[in-house]
Amino acid sequence: MAGVNAASLEVMRNSLFSVAEEMGAVLVRAAYSTNIKDRRDCSCAIYTSRGELTAQAEHIPLHLGIMPSAVRGLLSYCEDHSIGMELGDVFLFNDPFITGSHTWDLMVTTPVFHGGEVQAIVGNLAHHADIGEHKGHVATEALDEGIRISPVKIMKGGVLDEEILSLVRSNVRIEEVGRDLLAQIGANARGAERLQELIGRHRADGLRKYMDALIDYSEQRLRVAISRLPQRRASFEDYIEGDGVTDDLVKIGVTVSVEGSEILISFAGTDPMVTGPINSPLPVTMACAGYCVKSLVDPDAPSNEGIYRPIRVEAPEGSLVNAIYPAAVAYANSVTCMRLVDTILGAFAEILPDRVCAASTGTMNALNIKGVDPRTGRFYGYIETYAGGWGAMRGMDGLDATHTHMTNTRNAPVEAIEIAYPLRVHRYGIVVDSEGPGERRGGVGITREIEAVDHTATLGGRGDRVKIKPWGLEGGKEASGSRYYKKLRDGENVPLPSKFQGIILKPRERIVIETAGGGGWGNPHARDSELVRRDVVEGVITLERAREAYGVAIDPEILEVLQVETRQLRARGLKNLNSL
Repeated sequence: MAGVNAASLEVMRNSLFSVAEEMGAVLVRAAYSTNIKDRRDCSCAIYTSRGELTAQAEHIPLHLGIMPSAVRGLLSYCEDHSIGMELGDVFLFNDPFITGSHTWDLMVTTPVFHGGEVQAIVGNLAHHADIGEHKGHVATEALDEGIRISPVKIMKGGVLDEEILSLVRSNVRIEEVGRDLLAQIGANARGAERLQELIGRHRADGLRKYMDALIDYSEQRLRVAISRLPQRRASFEDYIEGDGVTDDLVKIGVTVSVEGSEILISFAGTDPMVTGPINSPLPVTMACAGYCVKSLVDPDAPSNEGIYRPIRVEAPEGSLVNAIYPAAVAYANSVTCMRLVDTILGAFAEILPDRVCAASTGTMNALNIKGVDPRTGRFYGYIETYAGGWGAMRGMDGLDATHTHMTNTRNAPVEAIEIAYPLRVHRYGIVVDSEGPGERRGGVGITREIEAVDHTATLGGRGDRVKIKPWGLEGGKEASGSRYYKKLRDGENVPLPSKFQGIILKPRERIVIETAGGGGWGNPHARDSELVRRDVVEGVITLERAREAYGVAIDPEILEVLQVETRQLRARGLKNLNSL
């Protein structure tokens, strides 16, 4: 960081962060799909001309962790294929073995020029509801997972290539994909414009100097923080409940070693790649490792390339956590990444017990509903990942009904779903008694019950934690697991596996998802009885749960009075709020 003072570096850090945030705001405002404009399943970042992540908005941890690999993959691809970068070029790609993600995530990058040279790169990644994947069965190879796009210029010299855009549109079922793609291009344009303004104030060499210094600063912070940790090694293992093709358990084994100013995370002993689509490309595995280390070691360090420099990941090639072509990888983003985090945190719990939370909901609980909208005659695709419970930790309950770890999306509002799609949401709320009991309890999961109105739809789901439930720490108990089932017209519930594709939902039938809670921390009988009573009053746990799990007995008549008082207080609060 020679020649850069701390105050100036902090100003530039916030300037670059603001550019990434503004890119995200443009993308969300310009997007058409509920998945992007309402749920914000997208991420934006800024890179050096060498493809090193410099600044990122507070979007999706998984996206932001794999995007550095994606940009380096782009640069490597361009070099190998003699593809030059010119002013006004914009690149589009989604090949999982270049982006490190899955085909539904379209990556759009734009080089920022000054003086005839690339000074920086801006990029964004957004999850689309359809990319032409096979919707009849669980994918068993990459070619089942939709159109794969190697890096291609969707804009050349500032002119949109309508042929490339048409190629994408003709291979997907939903019109929104093309429109959202234009929103991604627009977001990058705003980012490039803002970086040009920074170059105007600091010159091109000044911008490069600050970007490099910011990356070095994050690396130094992480190394100092790591060097202060206990120099220890710990191992842990956890399992995914089948790959969607079979129900065989799939093991993830990890050993974490703190070695001086570096951390080694080894996945030796993890199972080989499987037939189904839970295989993880190496960038996903790297993203999970970086997330865990930063969260535990220095959460406030600027998120950039420097975070990853002190982390060494050993992942055997051809294993579940370092998949190679043509492995199916679509579910890695929603299932495997979350189990990777739980497993790494399980190992860290022996090294940093005061900083680690118990297992969280353990999967993103993704649901796809696709069909032809009877209102318009057009194909639609609804996709959402459902929140769950966060694991508890020393001194803190787990968060209720929230997205955990590698995802940071929002829950789509019921109104948005019912306006955009021919769907009706019959139930949406928390899963009572789903927390992991403990001195600090885990968070509770959520449930949605959805009907396809006046048409037959096709379902796909990506979940886990049905059998192997989120574990607790320090005597805390496991949380309840996930449930997936179809409710028939006569009210019969038909259980579904945690990973399914091509399930038919007939008119007046409903799909129901109940997500897992988070594991507890500490002995449940050591929990403050007032906290237990509050949870009962607020409907998070039942009277029976309070008595059986926590040893707290509550008079039902007193409970009824407290619940009435609570409702009155809330009503008065809402009334006062509405009068403002």
